[in-house]
Formats: sequence, C-alpha cells, structure tokens
Amino acid sequence: MTHRMVIDGELVAATGSGTFDNVNPATEEVLGTAPDATVADADRAVAAARTAFDTTGWSTDAAFRRECLAQLQAALRKNLETLRGTIVAESGSPVMLTRATQLDGAVEYISHYVELLDGYEFEQARPDIVSMGRTHQRVVRREAAGVVTAITPWNYPFYLNIAKVSAALAAGCTVILKPAPDTPWSATEIGRIAAEETDIPPGVLNVVTTADTAVAERLVTHPDVDAVTFTGSTATGRRIMAAAASTIKRVTLELGGKSAAVLLDDADFSAVIPGVAGAVCSHAGQGCALTTRLLVPRSRQAEAVAIAKATMEQIPWGDPQDPANLMGPVINARQRDSVLRYVEQGAQDGRLVLGAGRSGRFEKGYFVEPTLITDVPRDASVAQEEIFGPVLVVQTFDDDEDALRLADSTIYGLSGAVFSADVDRAMALARRMRTGTVGVNGGQWFDPGSPFGGYKQSGLGREWGTEGLEDFLEVKTIARPTPERN
Repeated sequence: MTHRMVIDGELVAATGSGTFDNVNPATEEVLGTAPDATVADADRAVAAARTAFDTTGWSTDAAFRRECLAQLQAALRKNLETLRGTIVAESGSPVMLTRATQLDGAVEYISHYVELLDGYEFEQARPDIVSMGRTHQRVVRREAAGVVTAITPWNYPFYLNIAKVSAALAAGCTVILKPAPDTPWSATEIGRIAAEETDIPPGVLNVVTTADTAVAERLVTHPDVDAVTFTGSTATGRRIMAAAASTIKRVTLELGGKSAAVLLDDADFSAVIPGVAGAVCSHAGQGCALTTRLLVPRSRQAEAVAIAKATMEQIPWGDPQDPANLMGPVINARQRDSVLRYVEQGAQDGRLVLGAGRSGRFEKGYFVEPTLITDVPRDASVAQEEIFGPVLVVQTFDDDEDALRLADSTIYGLSGAVFSADVDRAMALARRMRTGTVGVNGGQWFDPGSPFGGYKQSGLGREWGTEGLEDFLEVKTIARPTPERN
C-alpha cells in the first residue's frame, strides 16, 4: 500500500516526493515509506484547515460533526484488521494490546464524543443582572478554538491520534495531525479512511507526516494555528510551549511521568506487586502513566523485591506478533540505548536485581530485558527521570508522611496508586498526592468518561471527559438589555 498525507481532502505525496523509511522495531526491517513533508506542505495544510474553519459550517453544526464522527468510527471498525497489522509492525506493540487501548478500545472511545455532542450545551443562559438602572440578559457560549495542530508520539500512536482528533473535531475545530516519524502509518490510515469513507469536509482533517523537525516547528508557530495539543516528553513539551508563546496559542500538553505505586505497611504485597511489576513491562515500559516506582515500607523491602523479581522473571516477551507476549521491543535503537544508559547508571547508584540490559535472545530488534533496580538514592536518575523502558525501581519509606514526600519528589505528577487494607487511609493519601490520576486499591481511572492529564511538569489540560472537549473550546459572554415592555 502506498501511504499518502491528507491535505484539503486529497491524498497527496510530499512536495518533491520526498519520503522516509518506516522501520519495524522487532526486526529492524524497512516496512515501507511515508511522505516526508516540507514546510511548504505544512503551510498548505494550515491554509486548508483555516479555510475550512472560516468558510464552512463545520464549527457551528454540532449535529453534522456528530454524524461525521460516527461515520469515522464505523469506518475504522471495518478496517480493524488492517490497522492492527500496521500498529504492531511499526510500533512493536504486542498484538494483545491492540485488543485493548492500542486499537479496539481507541475506536470505541470515539463514542464518548459522539454521545457528548448529543446533549452538550454550547450556549447557556445566565441569570439576568441589573446595571445602570436596566436589566440585562446574558448568555455564555462555548465556541471552537479554531485551527489545531495535533502532535503525537510513537508509543500508543493510533490511540493518541484518535484521542486528539476526535476531541478537536467534536469541538468544531479543524486539525492538522502530525504523527511521530517512527509510526507514521497509524496516522495516514486514519486520514485515508476519513477522506474516503466519511463526509468530513475537505480541510477539516489534514495529516502531515515528516521526519523534519522544522516542519513540526512551523505547525506550532504558524500564525494561522490557534491551538496546539501535544503528547510526548516533558523536554519537547517545554520547547513547544515556548514556541507557541510567540502567538499566545492555546496549548494542551500531556507529558512525562515517573509515577509511584505506594504500598502502605498493611497492604497485601503478594496480591498487589505482581500487577505493578507486570504493568511496567507492558509494551516494554513505553507508557507515560505506568507506575515505574514501587514505594514500600523499609521493613518490607526484601519481601517486595523478591515478589517483583519473581514476577518479572516470568513476563512473556519477544515477538510482538505472538498473542502470548506482553512485551515487545522498544521503538528504535536510540531509545534502546537510552534505556541501557539508565540501567547502567542505576546499577552504579544502587543494586541491579534483575536484567542484563540489551537482550541477546534475538539477533535483530530493539529488545531490552525486564529490569529491577533498588537501593538507589532518592535523587538518583533512575528514581527521578522518565526512562520509558521496562525498568522498575523499588524505593523505601519510613511512614505515611515520608511515603507522600517520596511519591511527590519528582518534577512529574501524571499518575499514581495507593494500596492499603484501610481504604480511608489510602484515600487520605491519594487526595494529598500531587498527581492527575490515582488508583486506590486497584481502582481503574482510565476511561473516556474520566479526564486524564498531569500536575507539575506532566502537562497542561486534560484529555477525555467533558474537560477534553472543553480544552478545544473558547468561552464567550454575550449580554444585551432586556427588551422593554410597551
């Protein structure tokens, strides 16, 4: 299949027909190519989105937007198996995860915005006020923010493309989607399906693939772009926020995490730790909300480490096409080498319990073994920085107050978990944690009806929930004198 960008409703190559390789991280083989857009292509996409926003009824016709989103969902459902093969091949995600959030779940999550548009009040009357001797009527309107640049990463590419595109389109915005160069086809397939199988008007959804950071920068700084939504590293998020400041764009950022699972002294370690340790290996640890720090009472450290080690030794990993595997490769050689540097540093700073770093199991592929580290100082890099690999760090605390300090001791605040036999005690700690989501005793917060996002340097704004729609809406107040009766 030839993959094309979508600009103004047409499937197009890049200016000059430039391309870049799409590489399978499990085999290191080139799957094919994607268009390598130029700055001129970015400008064309922005112009198309601007025209569609300014000259069509897309931004004001919520019923039509609802119909188009339902069409997109139905078309994606028809293309599930093609999409599944694409996602596994280019991201290295285990195929088992495509049965959940990585694909099937993401398609079904579109229903959240379809249903929300059914009854959402874009205009609400407020109580009348009296000013200067007259009564005044007021309405508060929520209107589409405008043209949105959506920039997505490679770890859950299809899901994140859907999360951003469906919210922005539901709000009435027009979109330029710029995926990570490691996973371009997860976006080009959405663009093709939208262009060929829905009534989404030309220019409303544009997909631009590129390996050129100058193109991404243009999509962030372009004066006709009104808002930017980005998921990725905190370092890149800082640069995007700074670049968007030149035109005071609205910015939504879902950034890094170094989340903690806190096991209080009365928690059932044998029931809890296998789930925490196993989750860190899911998709080779390439998940921003994973609880990659296991915080336990000092007196129970040995017990916790033993359970985590036994769990991680049994994690099924390898070929992502194998439905039994929870873990495949990391995305590329650069990411593999970054993870290995952290592991080496962690072994120097503390104790390497499990993991030899780069795996020798396969001749090809960017595989890293499940890794367990403990006895590191609280300011060690493996305890403070996002590794984005299958690495769990076990840290110890003295009491509940110390556990809270330790949980909140990083620049991040994306997620977390608390476990205790005393639910009130766990809830009290969860309420005080400076993080956007917290699961108590295994409570599941991840759902399209729940807002997701971070505190501190884990980001700004929220995805999903009503909040995810409203991140793409401006607020306008209109007032007029109440008509005088004759």
